[in-house]
Amino acid sequence: MRHLITGATGYIGGRLAPRLLDEDGDGSVRCLVRDPGKLRDVPWAGRAEVVRGDLLDADSVRRACEGIDVVHFLVHSLVEEDFAAIDRRAATIVAEAARDAGVRRIVYLGGLHPDGPLSTHLASRREVGEILMASGVPTAVLQAAVVIGSGSASFEMLRYLTERLPVMVTPRWVGSRIQPIAVRDVLRYLIGAARLPADVNRTFDIGGPEVLTYREMMSRYAVVAGLPKRRVVPVPVLTPRLSSHWVNVVTPVPKAIAKPLIDSLVHEVVCREQDILDYVPDPPEGRIGYDRAVELALSKIGAGDVETRWSDAAGPGAAADPLPTDPQWAGGTVYLDVREQDCRAEPEALWSVVTGIGGERGWYSFPLAWSVRGWLDRLVGGVGLRRGRRDPNHLHTGDALDWWRVERLDDGEEHGNVNGTAPNGNRLLRLRAEMKVPGRAWLELSVAPDGGGSHYRQRAVFLPRGLLGHLYWWAVAPFHGVVFGGMVRNITRTAERESASSSHT
Repeated sequence: MRHLITGATGYIGGRLAPRLLDEDGDGSVRCLVRDPGKLRDVPWAGRAEVVRGDLLDADSVRRACEGIDVVHFLVHSLVEEDFAAIDRRAATIVAEAARDAGVRRIVYLGGLHPDGPLSTHLASRREVGEILMASGVPTAVLQAAVVIGSGSASFEMLRYLTERLPVMVTPRWVGSRIQPIAVRDVLRYLIGAARLPADVNRTFDIGGPEVLTYREMMSRYAVVAGLPKRRVVPVPVLTPRLSSHWVNVVTPVPKAIAKPLIDSLVHEVVCREQDILDYVPDPPEGRIGYDRAVELALSKIGAGDVETRWSDAAGPGAAADPLPTDPQWAGGTVYLDVREQDCRAEPEALWSVVTGIGGERGWYSFPLAWSVRGWLDRLVGGVGLRRGRRDPNHLHTGDALDWWRVERLDDGEEHGNVNGTAPNGNRLLRLRAEMKVPGRAWLELSVAPDGGGSHYRQRAVFLPRGLLGHLYWWAVAPFHGVVFGGMVRNITRTAERESASSSHT
C-alpha cells in the first residue's frame, strides 16, 4: 500500500510516517513538504520518498497523488490569521487531486466537537472533513479532543500551565469536560483507518477511556509529574481572549496557536459514539488511560533520552519520542549550560583527565563551592560528596561518582574497539545527578579529535520540577561561569600539562 502524508513535518505526521513504513515497507510512504530540509535529520527520512510541494499549489498536489493508495491529510494552519480559508482551499485541492488520481482512501485527523455553534478552530476542522468526505474518495475523518503526548500543542499548554503555576487563576473553561486520548492510540486509529472497507465514508469520534475536566487533567498531571498539589481558582470574567494573553505570558506556546485552542475549550468534547471499535478494536490491554499517557509523555524526557531530546539526532522509538521537526517550545522547559574549548592535548590524554574527575581529584573548579553544595545536600537528606569513586582511575556505567551516577560511558570498550576509541573517535561521559534538587539534572563531558589535538565539550542539563525548579536554576545560574567555566579551563589545561610532561619524559 502506498501512502501520501501531508503534514509529515508536524507532530502527528512525523510520528505516523515511520509506523506506516514499518507496516508496508521502505518506500511505501511519500511525504509532501514545502521544505524537504526539515526532514533531513529525522531517523526515517531515508526510508521514505520526500517531495517538495505546497497544498495550495494544485499541480504539486496532483503530482504527489500519482500512484498513491491512501492520502493522510494531517495539516491545520493555526498560525495563519485566516487559517480557515487556507485550510478550506487546501482541502479542496487535495480532494480533487485524490479523486483524479484514483486514490482509494483519504484519512483526516479532525477535532472532536459537539453539535451547535463552534469556535472558528473547530468549525474549520469540521468543514475540512466535510470537503474531503464529499470528494468522491472514501474518507475516514477521525475526530479527537486533546492529544496527550510530548509535542502536542494542547498537551504542552497544559504541561507549562501546571508546572509553572502552583496557584492558577483560570477561566470557566477549566470545568469543561474533555475526553483526552494518548498519541499512541491516535496513531493506531490512523493506521487502521487506512485499511477500512471501501464503502466507509464518515466521521469517527476517537477518545481515551476517561472523561475529565481540564482542572482534573491539570491536577492529575501534577500527581504524575511529582508536583505539589495545584490550586485552581476559576474566574468567570476571564474570557478566552484574555486567557490567550495569559497563556502567552506563562508558557512558550505561541499565542497564534494558543488562542484558537483556548477558544475551543469552551466546548465539551466527549465522544458521542465509538463505532471505530468495529473496525479498529482495542488492544488486549485496552486504550491508554490519562495518567499512563502523561507518564509516557514525561518518561521520554529523562535519563536515557537526554541526548536525543536536545540534539539534532533522534532515534526511533515510542510515539512520545521527540523529533527534530518538533517546535522549540515542545517538550517542557530545559535549561542548558554548554561550554566548549579546544585543547592541544591528544584525545587520549584529555579523556584520561575527564574520566579521572571527582573523588580525591575533585571537580577542577572552585572547591569551596562544591564542598558547600555537598554539605547543603547532606543537610536535606542527600548523598552529598561523601561517596567518592569506586576506583581512582577507571569508571564503569552505573558507578557512583560523588553525588553523580555514571549513566553512560562511551570510551570504546563497550563497542569492542581495541584502540579505546568510540565510533568516529568521540568519547562521552554522562553523569546523572543524585543530589536533592527540584528537578532532574545531568552533566555531560565529551572529547572529540580535532586536528592534532582535541575538542572538549561540556553540557549541564536541568529539567525543573514546578516553580521551585525554575527558581532553583536562576538562583544558581550566576555561579555557573565560575563553576562550569572553571571546569572547562582547568580540565583542558591539566590535559595539556600532563601531555607535555609525558612527552618530555
